[in-house]
Amino acid sequence: MGAGESGVGAALLAKKKGFEVFVSDFGKIKETYKQVLIHHEILWEEEGHTLKTILQADEVVKSPGIPETASVIKTLKAIAVPVISEIEFASRYTNATLIAITGSNGKTTTATITYELLKQGGLDVELAGNIGDSFAKKVAETNTKNYVLEVSSFQLDGIKTFAPHIAVLTNLSPDHLDRYANNYKQYIASKFRIVMNQTPTDYFIYDADDETIANWLSTHTIKSQLLPFSISKKLERGTYIENNKIIINLNNKIQIMPVSTLNLQGKHNLKNAMAAGTVAKLLDIRKETIRQCLESFHGVEHRLEKVLKINNVQYINDSKATNVNATYYALESMSSPTIWIVGGEDKGNNYEELLPFVNEKVRAIICLGLDSQKIINAFGNIVDVMVETHQMTDAVKIAYQLAKRGDTVLLSPACASFDLFENYEDRGRQFKEAVRNL
Repeated sequence: MGAGESGVGAALLAKKKGFEVFVSDFGKIKETYKQVLIHHEILWEEEGHTLKTILQADEVVKSPGIPETASVIKTLKAIAVPVISEIEFASRYTNATLIAITGSNGKTTTATITYELLKQGGLDVELAGNIGDSFAKKVAETNTKNYVLEVSSFQLDGIKTFAPHIAVLTNLSPDHLDRYANNYKQYIASKFRIVMNQTPTDYFIYDADDETIANWLSTHTIKSQLLPFSISKKLERGTYIENNKIIINLNNKIQIMPVSTLNLQGKHNLKNAMAAGTVAKLLDIRKETIRQCLESFHGVEHRLEKVLKINNVQYINDSKATNVNATYYALESMSSPTIWIVGGEDKGNNYEELLPFVNEKVRAIICLGLDSQKIINAFGNIVDVMVETHQMTDAVKIAYQLAKRGDTVLLSPACASFDLFENYEDRGRQFKEAVRNL
C-alpha cells in the first residue's frame, strides 16, 4: 500500500523473495517509481484501491504516510490480514547489526553522523530508512553487515518483531499530533516501540536531560542496557560533558574531544554528536576516528544550512524544521535580527514556546502556507511586520526587501510542507533556488 520510496522498496524485496506482489496507491505514482515497478514486472495500480485484490493478500506492507484510520486499512484489520511497516518486513531478511535512530528532532543529523563514523571507522555499513533509500531496497540490493536506520514513529507503529541491536532516541516533543488523535501520550508510546523487542544484550541510547523520556523510563521497564547522554550531569555510564570535553564512559572512561572543536554548533548538535559517538564507541571505532569525524562533519541539507550572503544578509535553509521544537532550536541559534519565513500544514502546533525568541530576535514574519491564521494569532501582537504569501519566490523577494545589512533570513517553517510543496526537500530546494535568483 503506497508506491513511494518505502512501498516500492518493499515490493522489490518481496519480489526477490518469491512473493506474488501487487502495489496499490490511492494517488498518482511518480514516473520514476512506476518505471522501477515496470522493469521488475511488478503489478501496480494508481489513483484508487481495488479492494477485491487487496483483501486477498496474505500480508500488507503499509507505507508510513497512510494513516491507521484509512478505510482500506480498517477493512484489512477487520478481516485479520496482517498490516506491517516496511522496516518490519525488511528486518526479516537480514542478519546485519541494526542501529535504529528516532526522535522528534535531530534523527537525520544523528543518523548521518553515525553512518560517517562507522564508515570512516572501516565498518561495512549502509544508511537507510527515512533518509535516502528505503531499508527494504537496501536489503534487496546489498548484503551489508551494518545498517544505520533513521526511523519515524509511523514506521515504528507497524512493527511486530523489529529489534535493533542499538536503539537511539534523540529527544521528544509534540509532533504529528494530527495522526495521534491530538494525544501526546500516544505519540510518546509510538516512539518507545523502538525498544519493545530489544533483549539484555542490546543497547538503548537516549537523552537523559529530556524530561519526557525520563518520565517514561521511570514508569516502564525495558530489557536493553541503558546508555544515557547528558550535557548537564555527570553519568556513571554513558556520555557526558566534563571540563568542556565530551566523555564516553562505557566500561572505562574515554575522553573524546573538546566541545569547542565540534564543527556543528548549538546544544542540539552537541547532543546529536554525543549520541552518534556513543554508538561508534559501542562498535569499537577508534577514539581518534571519532574525534576527526566529529571535527569535520558539516551538517545535513535543509537543516540550518547556510545558503548565501547577499548585501551582508545571511540566508539560511532550515526546511527540515517541520515542527515547533525544531524551529525552537533554529531561533535559539540566531545571533542577529531575523526575518523568519514560517508556515505550512499545521500538525496541531502550539507556538507558545517560541514567543520569547520571536520577541527578542524576529524583526518580521513572512507566512508561507495556505492557512496562516494560527501564526498570525500567535505573533501578530509581537512582530510589527507580518506578510502572507503562497509562493516561495514571493516569500524570498519580500524577505530581500525587508532585510537590512547584518540581518538573517531564516526559512524554518515549524510545519509540514504538503500544502504547497511535495515534501520538505522540495521546499528547501525551492528556497535555495529563489535565493540564488535574487
